[in-house]
Amino acid sequence: MSSNDSVISSTVPSSPITSRRVVITGMGAVSPFGPSVTELERGLRAGESAVRYHHEMTEIHGLRSLVAAKVVGIDPKQIARKHRRSMSKMSIYAALAAQEALAQAGVDVEMCRSGRLGVSLGSTVGSTEVSQAFFEDYLYDHSLERMKTTLFFQLMNHSCAANVAQTYEINGRILAPSAACATGSQALGYGYEMIVAGYQDMMLCGGADELHPLTTATFDVMHAASTAYNERPQLTPRPFDSQRDGMVCGEGSGVLLLESLDSALLRGATIHGEVIGFATLSDSTSIANPNTSMMAKCMRQALADAGIDAETVDYVNAHATATAQGDIAESQAIAEVFGEGAAVSSLKGHLGHTMAASGALETIATIGMLRDGHLVPTLHLDQVDPQCADLNYVRQPQQKNIQIALKNNFALGGVNTSLILRRYTSD
Repeated sequence: MSSNDSVISSTVPSSPITSRRVVITGMGAVSPFGPSVTELERGLRAGESAVRYHHEMTEIHGLRSLVAAKVVGIDPKQIARKHRRSMSKMSIYAALAAQEALAQAGVDVEMCRSGRLGVSLGSTVGSTEVSQAFFEDYLYDHSLERMKTTLFFQLMNHSCAANVAQTYEINGRILAPSAACATGSQALGYGYEMIVAGYQDMMLCGGADELHPLTTATFDVMHAASTAYNERPQLTPRPFDSQRDGMVCGEGSGVLLLESLDSALLRGATIHGEVIGFATLSDSTSIANPNTSMMAKCMRQALADAGIDAETVDYVNAHATATAQGDIAESQAIAEVFGEGAAVSSLKGHLGHTMAASGALETIATIGMLRDGHLVPTLHLDQVDPQCADLNYVRQPQQKNIQIALKNNFALGGVNTSLILRRYTSD
Protein backbone atom coordinates (compact mmCIF):
# COMPACT_ATOMS: atom_id res chain seq x y z
CA MET A 1 0.00 0.00 0.00
CA SER A 2 1.37 3.43 -0.96
CA SER A 3 1.40 6.45 1.37
CA ASN A 4 -1.45 7.94 -0.65
CA ASP A 5 -3.50 4.80 -0.18
CA SER A 6 -3.27 5.12 3.58
CA VAL A 7 -5.21 8.39 3.37
CA ILE A 8 -7.25 7.86 0.22
CA SER A 9 -8.70 4.49 1.17
CA SER A 10 -12.10 3.03 0.47
CA THR A 11 -12.75 2.33 4.13
CA VAL A 12 -15.33 4.66 5.65
CA PRO A 13 -14.48 5.64 9.26
CA SER A 14 -16.67 3.89 11.82
CA SER A 15 -17.11 7.17 13.70
CA PRO A 16 -16.49 10.84 12.89
CA ILE A 17 -13.10 12.41 13.52
CA THR A 18 -13.56 15.86 14.98
CA SER A 19 -11.69 19.12 14.36
CA ARG A 20 -9.74 18.17 11.25
CA ARG A 21 -8.31 21.19 9.43
CA VAL A 22 -9.69 21.76 5.93
CA VAL A 23 -7.65 23.30 3.12
CA ILE A 24 -8.27 24.18 -0.52
CA THR A 25 -6.07 22.30 -2.98
CA GLY A 26 -7.91 22.90 -6.27
CA MET A 27 -10.05 25.60 -7.84
CA GLY A 28 -11.94 25.76 -11.13
CA ALA A 29 -14.00 28.53 -12.68
CA VAL A 30 -16.30 29.08 -15.62
CA SER A 31 -17.35 32.71 -15.42
CA PRO A 32 -18.47 35.63 -17.60
CA PHE A 33 -14.75 36.44 -17.90
CA GLY A 34 -13.86 33.06 -19.37
CA PRO A 35 -13.23 29.34 -18.72
CA SER A 36 -10.58 29.39 -15.98
CA VAL A 37 -9.55 30.79 -12.62
CA THR A 38 -6.85 32.75 -14.44
CA GLU A 39 -9.46 34.52 -16.57
CA LEU A 40 -11.64 35.22 -13.54
CA GLU A 41 -8.78 36.80 -11.60
CA ARG A 42 -7.56 38.71 -14.66
CA GLY A 43 -10.96 40.32 -15.26
CA LEU A 44 -11.43 41.25 -11.61
CA ARG A 45 -7.96 42.74 -11.22
CA ALA A 46 -8.27 44.67 -14.48
CA GLY A 47 -11.46 46.27 -13.14
CA GLU A 48 -13.50 44.99 -16.09
CA SER A 49 -17.26 44.53 -16.28
CA ALA A 50 -18.65 41.35 -17.84
CA VAL A 51 -22.16 42.84 -18.14
CA ARG A 52 -23.55 43.36 -21.63
CA TYR A 53 -26.81 44.40 -23.31
CA HIS A 54 -28.59 41.39 -24.85
CA HIS A 55 -31.07 42.17 -27.62
CA GLU A 56 -32.68 38.72 -27.49
CA MET A 57 -34.11 39.59 -24.08
CA THR A 58 -36.44 42.07 -25.81
CA GLU A 59 -38.41 39.02 -27.01
CA ILE A 60 -39.81 38.66 -23.47
CA HIS A 61 -42.76 41.05 -23.42
CA GLY A 62 -42.73 43.25 -20.36
CA LEU A 63 -39.12 42.50 -19.43
CA ARG A 64 -37.49 45.81 -18.56
CA SER A 65 -33.99 44.63 -17.63
CA LEU A 66 -32.05 43.79 -20.80
CA VAL A 67 -28.56 43.36 -19.37
CA ALA A 68 -26.79 40.21 -18.21
CA ALA A 69 -23.36 38.63 -17.66
CA LYS A 70 -23.02 35.53 -19.83
CA VAL A 71 -20.31 32.87 -19.93
CA VAL A 72 -17.84 33.21 -22.80
CA GLY A 73 -15.09 31.12 -24.34
CA ILE A 74 -15.99 27.58 -23.28
CA ASP A 75 -15.65 24.41 -25.34
CA PRO A 76 -18.26 21.84 -24.25
CA LYS A 77 -16.56 19.21 -26.42
CA GLN A 78 -13.83 18.93 -23.79
CA ILE A 79 -16.41 16.68 -22.12
CA ALA A 80 -16.91 13.29 -23.74
CA ARG A 81 -20.20 13.04 -25.64
CA LYS A 82 -21.38 10.06 -23.59
CA HIS A 83 -21.41 12.33 -20.54
CA ARG A 84 -22.34 15.57 -22.33
CA ARG A 85 -25.58 14.06 -23.64
CA SER A 86 -27.12 14.19 -20.15
CA MET A 87 -25.97 17.73 -19.41
CA SER A 88 -27.70 21.08 -19.61
CA LYS A 89 -25.58 24.24 -19.92
CA MET A 90 -25.20 24.55 -16.16
CA SER A 91 -23.96 20.97 -15.85
CA ILE A 92 -21.44 21.62 -18.63
CA TYR A 93 -20.20 24.68 -16.72
CA ALA A 94 -19.92 22.60 -13.54
CA ALA A 95 -18.11 19.75 -15.27
CA LEU A 96 -15.55 22.09 -16.85
CA ALA A 97 -14.94 23.91 -13.56
CA ALA A 98 -14.60 20.56 -11.76
CA GLN A 99 -12.12 19.38 -14.38
CA GLU A 100 -9.91 22.41 -13.68
CA ALA A 101 -10.18 21.98 -9.90
CA LEU A 102 -9.31 18.28 -10.02
CA ALA A 103 -6.36 18.87 -12.33
CA GLN A 104 -5.02 21.69 -10.17
CA ALA A 105 -5.32 19.52 -7.07
CA GLY A 106 -3.57 16.59 -8.75
CA VAL A 107 -6.50 14.26 -8.10
CA ASP A 108 -6.44 11.29 -10.46
CA VAL A 109 -9.05 8.71 -11.45
CA GLU A 110 -8.06 6.28 -8.70
CA MET A 111 -8.59 8.95 -6.06
CA CYS A 112 -11.98 9.78 -7.57
CA ARG A 113 -12.97 6.10 -7.39
CA SER A 114 -11.64 5.60 -3.86
CA GLY A 115 -14.80 6.62 -1.99
CA ARG A 116 -12.84 9.20 0.00
CA LEU A 117 -13.82 12.01 -2.40
CA GLY A 118 -17.39 13.32 -2.36
CA VAL A 119 -19.37 15.98 -4.19
CA SER A 120 -21.31 18.94 -2.78
CA LEU A 121 -22.56 20.93 -5.75
CA GLY A 122 -25.85 22.74 -6.29
CA SER A 123 -27.93 24.98 -8.54
CA THR A 124 -30.99 27.14 -7.94
CA VAL A 125 -33.31 25.02 -10.11
CA GLY A 126 -32.99 22.50 -12.92
CA SER A 127 -32.31 23.87 -16.40
CA THR A 128 -34.90 26.51 -17.36
CA GLU A 129 -33.74 26.36 -20.97
CA VAL A 130 -34.36 22.61 -21.18
CA SER A 131 -37.73 23.00 -19.42
CA GLN A 132 -38.82 25.62 -21.92
CA ALA A 133 -37.76 23.53 -24.90
CA PHE A 134 -39.62 20.48 -23.59
CA PHE A 135 -42.89 22.27 -22.85
CA GLU A 136 -42.85 24.19 -26.12
CA ASP A 137 -42.66 20.83 -27.89
CA TYR A 138 -45.06 18.98 -25.58
CA LEU A 139 -47.79 21.62 -25.58
CA TYR A 140 -47.79 21.75 -29.39
CA ASP A 141 -49.67 18.42 -29.63
CA HIS A 142 -49.40 16.92 -26.13
CA SER A 143 -47.14 14.18 -27.44
CA LEU A 144 -44.23 12.50 -25.70
CA GLU A 145 -43.00 10.78 -28.84
CA ARG A 146 -40.16 13.26 -29.35
CA MET A 147 -38.97 13.31 -25.73
CA LYS A 148 -35.32 12.26 -25.43
CA THR A 149 -34.29 9.71 -22.84
CA THR A 150 -31.62 12.09 -21.50
CA LEU A 151 -34.11 14.89 -20.77
CA PHE A 152 -34.73 14.12 -17.11
CA PHE A 153 -30.99 14.03 -16.35
CA GLN A 154 -30.74 17.61 -17.64
CA LEU A 155 -33.79 18.77 -15.68
CA MET A 156 -33.42 17.19 -12.26
CA ASN A 157 -32.46 19.53 -9.46
CA HIS A 158 -29.31 17.56 -8.62
CA SER A 159 -28.25 17.45 -12.26
CA CYS A 160 -24.95 19.30 -11.73
CA ALA A 161 -23.82 17.12 -8.83
CA ALA A 162 -24.88 13.89 -10.51
CA ASN A 163 -23.32 14.73 -13.86
CA VAL A 164 -20.02 15.77 -12.28
CA ALA A 165 -19.92 12.58 -10.20
CA GLN A 166 -20.66 10.43 -13.26
CA THR A 167 -18.15 12.21 -15.49
CA TYR A 168 -15.24 11.88 -13.07
CA GLU A 169 -16.27 8.52 -11.53
CA ILE A 170 -16.59 9.96 -8.02
CA ASN A 171 -17.91 7.35 -5.59
CA GLY A 172 -18.08 9.22 -2.29
CA ARG A 173 -20.97 11.07 -0.69
CA ILE A 174 -23.06 13.35 -2.89
CA LEU A 175 -24.94 16.47 -1.83
CA ALA A 176 -26.92 18.87 -4.01
CA PRO A 177 -27.89 21.93 -1.94
CA SER A 178 -30.45 24.26 -3.47
CA ALA A 179 -30.74 27.55 -1.63
CA ALA A 180 -30.95 30.17 -4.39
CA CYS A 181 -28.15 32.75 -4.05
CA ALA A 182 -26.65 30.99 -1.02
CA THR A 183 -26.28 27.63 -2.80
CA GLY A 184 -22.57 27.82 -3.62
CA SER A 185 -21.63 28.90 -0.10
CA GLN A 186 -23.82 26.24 1.49
CA ALA A 187 -22.25 23.60 -0.74
CA LEU A 188 -18.79 24.69 0.41
CA GLY A 189 -19.85 24.82 4.05
CA TYR A 190 -21.44 21.38 4.00
CA GLY A 191 -18.38 19.96 2.28
CA TYR A 192 -16.17 21.55 4.91
CA GLU A 193 -18.25 20.01 7.69
CA MET A 194 -18.12 16.61 5.99
CA ILE A 195 -14.32 16.68 6.09
CA VAL A 196 -14.10 18.12 9.62
CA ALA A 197 -16.28 15.25 10.83
CA GLY A 198 -14.11 12.68 9.08
CA TYR A 199 -16.71 11.28 6.70
CA GLN A 200 -14.65 12.24 3.63
CA ASP A 201 -11.03 13.22 3.04
CA MET A 202 -11.93 15.38 0.04
CA MET A 203 -15.04 17.17 -1.21
CA LEU A 204 -15.54 18.73 -4.63
CA CYS A 205 -17.74 21.71 -3.78
CA GLY A 206 -19.45 24.66 -5.45
CA GLY A 207 -22.38 25.81 -7.52
CA ALA A 208 -23.52 26.39 -11.08
CA ASP A 209 -26.27 28.21 -12.93
CA GLU A 210 -27.21 29.08 -16.47
CA LEU A 211 -28.76 32.34 -17.58
CA HIS A 212 -32.29 32.44 -18.95
CA PRO A 213 -34.42 35.56 -19.54
CA LEU A 214 -36.97 34.21 -17.07
CA THR A 215 -34.32 34.33 -14.35
CA THR A 216 -33.96 38.06 -14.91
CA ALA A 217 -37.74 38.33 -15.21
CA THR A 218 -38.17 36.83 -11.74
CA PHE A 219 -36.24 39.71 -10.20
CA ASP A 220 -37.73 42.27 -12.59
CA VAL A 221 -41.23 41.36 -11.39
CA MET A 222 -40.03 41.95 -7.81
CA HIS A 223 -38.57 45.33 -8.87
CA ALA A 224 -35.12 44.05 -7.91
CA ALA A 225 -33.46 43.99 -11.37
CA SER A 226 -31.44 46.81 -12.91
CA THR A 227 -33.48 48.60 -15.60
CA ALA A 228 -31.94 52.07 -15.96
CA TYR A 229 -28.65 51.06 -17.57
CA ASN A 230 -29.74 49.09 -20.66
CA GLU A 231 -27.89 51.58 -22.89
CA ARG A 232 -24.91 51.72 -20.50
CA PRO A 233 -24.61 48.08 -19.43
CA GLN A 234 -21.05 48.31 -18.15
CA LEU A 235 -22.12 50.77 -15.45
CA THR A 236 -24.39 48.32 -13.65
CA PRO A 237 -24.87 46.74 -11.13
CA ARG A 238 -23.63 49.22 -8.52
CA PRO A 239 -23.42 47.61 -5.06
CA PHE A 240 -23.67 50.08 -2.16
CA ASP A 241 -23.79 53.04 -4.61
CA SER A 242 -26.38 55.80 -4.37
CA GLN A 243 -27.16 55.41 -8.10
CA ARG A 244 -27.77 51.66 -8.04
CA ASP A 245 -31.11 50.40 -9.30
CA GLY A 246 -30.97 46.62 -8.86
CA MET A 247 -29.13 43.43 -9.64
CA VAL A 248 -27.89 41.99 -12.93
CA CYS A 249 -28.15 38.23 -13.47
CA GLY A 250 -25.17 36.20 -14.60
CA GLU A 251 -24.14 32.58 -15.01
CA GLY A 252 -21.24 30.18 -14.61
CA SER A 253 -19.76 27.74 -12.14
CA GLY A 254 -17.18 27.76 -9.39
CA VAL A 255 -15.79 24.51 -7.97
CA LEU A 256 -13.26 24.07 -5.17
CA LEU A 257 -11.52 20.90 -4.00
CA LEU A 258 -11.58 20.89 -0.20
CA GLU A 259 -9.30 18.43 1.55
CA SER A 260 -8.18 17.51 5.03
CA LEU A 261 -4.81 19.06 5.82
CA ASP A 262 -3.30 15.66 6.64
CA SER A 263 -4.35 14.28 3.26
CA ALA A 264 -3.03 17.33 1.39
CA LEU A 265 0.34 17.22 3.15
CA LEU A 266 0.69 13.49 2.58
CA ARG A 267 0.01 13.93 -1.13
CA GLY A 268 2.33 16.93 -1.39
CA ALA A 269 -0.52 18.99 -2.83
CA THR A 270 -0.27 22.74 -3.30
CA ILE A 271 -2.46 24.46 -0.70
CA HIS A 272 -4.19 27.67 -1.78
CA GLY A 273 -6.03 28.55 1.41
CA GLU A 274 -7.92 27.22 4.39
CA VAL A 275 -11.59 27.10 5.43
CA ILE A 276 -11.78 27.62 9.19
CA GLY A 277 -15.44 28.39 9.89
CA PHE A 278 -18.97 28.18 8.51
CA ALA A 279 -22.48 29.08 9.54
CA THR A 280 -25.86 28.93 7.87
CA LEU A 281 -29.22 29.77 9.39
CA SER A 282 -32.85 30.32 8.51
CA ASP A 283 -34.22 33.83 8.90
CA SER A 284 -37.89 33.16 9.61
CA THR A 285 -38.82 36.85 9.89
CA SER A 286 -39.53 37.12 6.14
CA ILE A 287 -39.31 34.93 3.05
CA ALA A 288 -38.35 37.93 0.90
CA ASN A 289 -36.86 40.76 2.98
CA PRO A 290 -33.37 40.65 4.52
CA ASN A 291 -32.99 41.11 8.25
CA THR A 292 -29.92 42.89 9.63
CA SER A 293 -29.92 41.15 13.00
CA MET A 294 -30.11 37.68 11.44
CA MET A 295 -27.30 38.49 9.00
CA ALA A 296 -25.18 39.64 11.93
CA LYS A 297 -26.08 36.49 13.87
CA CYS A 298 -24.93 34.32 10.97
CA MET A 299 -21.57 36.10 10.79
CA ARG A 300 -21.09 35.77 14.54
CA GLN A 301 -21.88 32.05 14.39
CA ALA A 302 -19.25 31.61 11.66
CA LEU A 303 -16.69 33.47 13.77
CA ALA A 304 -17.55 31.25 16.74
CA ASP A 305 -17.17 28.14 14.59
CA ALA A 306 -13.73 29.37 13.54
CA GLY A 307 -12.83 30.22 17.15
CA ILE A 308 -11.80 33.79 16.32
CA ASP A 309 -12.85 37.32 17.22
CA ALA A 310 -14.25 39.84 14.74
CA GLU A 311 -11.12 42.00 15.17
CA THR A 312 -8.99 39.34 13.48
CA VAL A 313 -10.94 39.53 10.19
CA ASP A 314 -9.12 41.70 7.65
CA TYR A 315 -11.63 41.60 4.78
CA VAL A 316 -15.33 40.91 4.19
CA ASN A 317 -16.43 39.79 0.74
CA ALA A 318 -20.02 41.02 0.77
CA HIS A 319 -22.98 39.43 -0.95
CA ALA A 320 -24.22 42.95 -1.93
CA THR A 321 -26.21 42.54 -5.15
CA ALA A 322 -27.05 46.25 -5.65
CA THR A 323 -30.62 46.04 -4.38
CA ALA A 324 -31.59 48.75 -1.91
CA GLN A 325 -32.91 46.47 0.82
CA GLY A 326 -30.12 43.93 0.56
CA ASP A 327 -27.21 46.39 0.45
CA ILE A 328 -28.52 48.46 3.34
CA ALA A 329 -29.30 45.48 5.57
CA GLU A 330 -25.98 43.75 4.91
CA SER A 331 -23.93 46.91 5.39
CA GLN A 332 -25.61 47.52 8.73
CA ALA A 333 -25.00 43.91 9.77
CA ILE A 334 -21.32 44.14 8.82
CA ALA A 335 -21.05 47.37 10.81
CA GLU A 336 -22.72 45.71 13.80
CA VAL A 337 -20.16 42.88 13.79
CA PHE A 338 -16.98 44.54 12.49
CA GLY A 339 -17.45 48.30 12.81
CA GLU A 340 -15.16 50.12 10.40
CA GLY A 341 -12.28 47.70 10.90
CA ALA A 342 -12.48 45.11 8.12
CA ALA A 343 -12.16 46.15 4.49
CA VAL A 344 -15.39 45.46 2.52
CA SER A 345 -16.13 44.94 -1.16
CA SER A 346 -18.57 43.15 -3.46
CA LEU A 347 -17.68 41.52 -6.79
CA LYS A 348 -21.18 41.76 -8.30
CA GLY A 349 -20.27 44.95 -10.19
CA HIS A 350 -17.73 42.94 -12.21
CA LEU A 351 -19.56 39.62 -12.62
CA GLY A 352 -23.23 40.37 -12.10
CA HIS A 353 -25.01 37.95 -9.80
CA THR A 354 -24.08 34.45 -10.95
CA MET A 355 -26.75 32.98 -8.67
CA ALA A 356 -25.86 29.50 -7.33
CA ALA A 357 -22.32 29.94 -8.70
CA SER A 358 -21.74 33.25 -6.91
CA GLY A 359 -20.67 31.87 -3.54
CA ALA A 360 -18.05 29.60 -5.09
CA LEU A 361 -16.75 32.02 -7.74
CA GLU A 362 -16.46 34.81 -5.17
CA THR A 363 -14.75 32.45 -2.71
CA ILE A 364 -12.18 31.58 -5.39
CA ALA A 365 -11.57 35.30 -5.90
CA THR A 366 -11.29 35.86 -2.15
CA ILE A 367 -8.72 33.06 -1.83
CA GLY A 368 -6.72 34.83 -4.54
CA MET A 369 -6.88 38.08 -2.57
CA LEU A 370 -5.65 36.32 0.58
CA ARG A 371 -2.87 34.63 -1.36
CA ASP A 372 -1.60 37.73 -3.18
CA GLY A 373 -2.56 40.55 -0.81
CA HIS A 374 -4.50 42.31 -3.55
CA LEU A 375 -7.94 43.66 -2.63
CA VAL A 376 -10.44 43.94 -5.50
CA PRO A 377 -12.71 46.97 -5.05
CA THR A 378 -16.46 47.25 -5.59
CA LEU A 379 -16.84 48.27 -9.23
CA HIS A 380 -19.00 51.40 -9.83
CA LEU A 381 -18.97 52.45 -6.18
CA ASP A 382 -18.69 56.18 -6.87
CA GLN A 383 -20.85 57.54 -4.05
CA VAL A 384 -21.85 55.36 -1.11
CA ASP A 385 -25.58 55.42 -0.40
CA PRO A 386 -26.07 57.43 2.83
CA GLN A 387 -28.48 54.72 4.02
CA CYS A 388 -25.68 52.16 3.92
CA ALA A 389 -23.53 51.89 7.02
CA ASP A 390 -20.22 53.75 7.23
CA LEU A 391 -17.82 50.91 6.44
CA ASN A 392 -14.24 50.58 5.25
CA TYR A 393 -15.32 50.17 1.62
CA VAL A 394 -12.65 49.16 -0.87
CA ARG A 395 -13.10 51.62 -3.74
CA GLN A 396 -9.71 51.31 -5.44
CA PRO A 397 -7.38 48.31 -5.88
CA GLN A 398 -5.26 47.91 -2.76
CA GLN A 399 -2.15 45.96 -1.87
CA LYS A 400 -2.66 44.79 1.71
CA ASN A 401 -1.35 41.84 3.65
CA ILE A 402 -4.55 40.08 4.73
CA GLN A 403 -4.76 36.83 6.65
CA ILE A 404 -8.46 36.15 7.33
CA ALA A 405 -11.58 36.91 5.29
CA LEU A 406 -15.31 36.39 5.80
CA LYS A 407 -17.51 35.55 2.79
CA ASN A 408 -21.24 36.31 2.92
CA ASN A 409 -24.08 34.98 0.80
CA PHE A 410 -27.76 35.58 1.52
CA ALA A 411 -30.77 34.23 -0.35
CA LEU A 412 -34.48 34.66 -0.83
CA GLY A 413 -36.30 32.30 1.47
CA GLY A 414 -34.39 33.52 4.50
CA VAL A 415 -31.21 31.52 3.90
CA ASN A 416 -28.07 33.15 5.32
CA THR A 417 -24.52 31.80 5.01
CA SER A 418 -21.06 32.96 6.07
CA LEU A 419 -17.69 31.29 5.48
CA ILE A 420 -14.40 32.11 7.20
CA LEU A 421 -11.29 31.73 5.04
CA ARG A 422 -7.65 31.99 6.05
CA ARG A 423 -4.43 32.42 4.16
CA TYR A 424 -2.51 29.16 4.48
CA THR A 425 0.97 29.19 5.93
CA SER A 426 2.83 25.99 6.74
CA ASP A 427 3.12 25.42 10.48
